[in-house]
Amino acid sequence: MKMTAAQAMVQIMEKEGIKTAFGIPGAAINPVYKYLETADIQHFTMRHEEACVHAADGYQRAKGGEIALAICSAGPGATNFVTGLYTAFIDSMPVLCVVGQANVAQLKQEPFQCVDMPDIVKTVTKKAWCVKDAAELPEIMKEAFYLMRAGRPGPVLIEMPLNVQLSELEFDIDAYEPKPVPAVKPDLAKIKEAVEMLKGSKAPVIIMGGGCFISHCADKVVELAETLQIPVITTYQAKGGIPEEHPLNAGHAGIQVGQPVGNRVLLDSDMVLAIGNRFSDRHTGDLKTYREGRKFIHINIEPTQIGMVFEPDLGIVSDAKLAVEALLAEVKAQGVKPINPQRAATIASLRKELARKTDYPCSPMMPHRVFQEVNEAFCDETYFTSGCGITQIWSGQLQKINKAGKYLPSGGAGTLGYEIPAAFGVKVAQPDHHSVTVVGDFGLTFMGEEIAVASAFHKPIIVVVLNNAYLGLIRQNQKGYGFEYAVDMPYNQDGTIDYVKLGEAYGCVAERVFSPEELKAALVRAKASTQASGRCYLIDAICIKTQLCDMGGSIANIKNWAPEE
Repeated sequence: MKMTAAQAMVQIMEKEGIKTAFGIPGAAINPVYKYLETADIQHFTMRHEEACVHAADGYQRAKGGEIALAICSAGPGATNFVTGLYTAFIDSMPVLCVVGQANVAQLKQEPFQCVDMPDIVKTVTKKAWCVKDAAELPEIMKEAFYLMRAGRPGPVLIEMPLNVQLSELEFDIDAYEPKPVPAVKPDLAKIKEAVEMLKGSKAPVIIMGGGCFISHCADKVVELAETLQIPVITTYQAKGGIPEEHPLNAGHAGIQVGQPVGNRVLLDSDMVLAIGNRFSDRHTGDLKTYREGRKFIHINIEPTQIGMVFEPDLGIVSDAKLAVEALLAEVKAQGVKPINPQRAATIASLRKELARKTDYPCSPMMPHRVFQEVNEAFCDETYFTSGCGITQIWSGQLQKINKAGKYLPSGGAGTLGYEIPAAFGVKVAQPDHHSVTVVGDFGLTFMGEEIAVASAFHKPIIVVVLNNAYLGLIRQNQKGYGFEYAVDMPYNQDGTIDYVKLGEAYGCVAERVFSPEELKAALVRAKASTQASGRCYLIDAICIKTQLCDMGGSIANIKNWAPEE
């Protein structure tokens, strides 16, 4: 049957499982919007195009991989997608992005709001297309959904010229079938080799990466660890993959969001089984220190990731879940005994011994105390988002997360502005659970307008502003160069800038707190209020201005800046 490409696009989206869209309509994309209006796709009108992608990203993370649509018009609206695409791409998150465009005949004439988006985003998407012939749309859409799901997931972008949206093609949605995604299975000979390497080690450690969440196998990794009595270190992207108080939880390793216990356990190891991770620089720090004295087995679904940072002793290309299941089967078939259970038995006490202090009683508050109160206030089913900056580092170091997929950070990009739209996307995906973000006073001003969207659609999020009136992480970096410039923001605390009024203007119930006791009470009110009224809640938590965060150049040399008393 004949229909417009715009109509066919929406029908394909529905058949491929799109149920939710975050977008901003505009003249260059309105033909698609005509069919979105009657589709079985819930649409949320955002306030900034970048936020559309972040919200779709947060939605699919909280929804267990269900892809959402980010859609906007052409020109500057489309270019605002770039940061969101980069954020999703580096963290391996599938998002379908659709943007409008001028007519095909005008593409070389520099018309109004015409920019070559496929060329611009080719390094931050798995693939990008400009559809110049309506008849090509079904195959492009089929390939787009396949690429988002296959191998290492990631976003794609489809640019739709206005005349193509309005062009007709022969299309029957009943004849359209999604392209199946093949399983990436491990080489069983390499699985046997991995087990032999583990058996020959004296102090192994497992690194659980974010790919274990994407593959939904955090529980299997924990089972493998329990079977062999091997400590588990989680990367930042895998925070929550093993419960905080699990006897084998060795925390994070790394030079910023790392924890003392994770760094100690890694340094004391002689064998590393790394599953679904990337060996990013903020995790490894100085590579000589990180690698020296230990062998590495690296499992990743993306072949180019193995050996990208350093060549492991054994690389296994596989879906994380299939690899872990194969390892478990081989371990059980061989009857492998626990490896160094005496060492494993020390992890819980070591974790307690090396835990960072958080119970500071002062007012204004130590940032550490803010996270203690947040940890105590919310249950294990709460979702948290995190962006970048010194607040994000404290979040990674100090927040306690007990379940996989409940902590949603911008990891590889470190995007200020991810926090709030992602928290909104989470609330759309999981309306019965609290969606919370702890954001710095500066970070709040990036995409903070999306609080208004959460308010307008009665999807209440809780925003805790860690207000230290500084660009804290940049100040700390400048100190290494022996100067401090353009990083102080005293007006964020002295009343010149009023975040309570800002929150109220965006539809929040809002309050300012100065002490741990006030914050504790405010968090109780925030939980009750969002559940009862459907309104967002903003807490402006006034903190010590110049507190630094723990970090260093190598996992063996982390400077502790927090006072002990």
